[in-house]
Amino acid sequence: MSAQPQRPLSPHLQVYKLPLTGILSITHRMTGVLLSFGLLYVVYLLSALASGPEGYAALQAFASTWWMRCLSWGFIYALFFHLCHGVRHLIWDAGRGFELETLNRHAWIELAASLVLTLVSFVLLSAD
Repeated sequence: MSAQPQRPLSPHLQVYKLPLTGILSITHRMTGVLLSFGLLYVVYLLSALASGPEGYAALQAFASTWWMRCLSWGFIYALFFHLCHGVRHLIWDAGRGFELETLNRHAWIELAASLVLTLVSFVLLSAD
C-alpha cells in the first residue's frame, strides 16, 4: 500500500482575509437584491396612496412602527450605497482607479459618501 501524497491544502475561509473591495463587491450584490425586495414596499406605498383615505390611514399605521422606520432607513442606506458603488464602477469602466492604493481610498470614500448621503436625507426629512 502506498502512503497518501502530501499535498498542500488550500487556505480555509477562516485563514483568508477578504479585502475591503471584495467585501464591498459582495455587499453591492446583496443591496441590489434587497433593493428589489424594497421596491415591493414602494409599490405598496403607491397603491395605498392611490386607494384613497382608508388605504392611506392603513399605510400610515403600518409605516409608523419602529421596525418599519428602521427598514425604511436601511432601504435608503442600501440605495445610496448601491448608487455610490455604481459610480465607482463607472470610474472603473473609464479604465481608471485600479491601483491598490486608489482602490482602497475609493472604497472608504464610497462608504463615507453613502453614510453622509443617508444622514443628510435623515436630517432633511426629519426637519418637517
